[in-house]
Amino acid sequence: MPKANSAAHTKWLCKYHIVFTPKYRRKIIYNQYKKDLAQILHDLCTYKGVEIIEGHLMPDHVHMLVSISPKIRVSSFMGYLKGKSSLMMFNRHANLKYKFGNRHFWAEGYYVSTVGLNDAMVRKSILTKYLYMIIIMFIIIWMLNFRYKLQK
Repeated sequence: MPKANSAAHTKWLCKYHIVFTPKYRRKIIYNQYKKDLAQILHDLCTYKGVEIIEGHLMPDHVHMLVSISPKIRVSSFMGYLKGKSSLMMFNRHANLKYKFGNRHFWAEGYYVSTVGLNDAMVRKSILTKYLYMIIIMFIIIWMLNFRYKLQK
């Protein structure tokens, strides 16, 4: 049985699977942006006392499996996370202001579902999607290299 967290008068085990996307679902989360965004999201979650159990940054969306205290509403946490991370990304990367006008890095809304005691299935799903994306990118790169060799 998973370990329950405790507060003064409660024991709790609240896990959520959250997915959110950049504005216009742009494929912006890669290379330096990916490293900085991962660090920013980790720092903001740590500051709020939210544990990231599993998380992957895809080129056009973010998957997170998090454990949030019942004191914090998921909607207020997501508002905080998306708002602060957006401001921090624009402060670190000034060139993003031209791609995303008015400092709107994230699209409106997010997907959230509760994860019961079976978080292994959600972890596997997130990891499978990540591996699938890597395989697709490898195939595309291989095809481009093959086409380039045929043109020579």
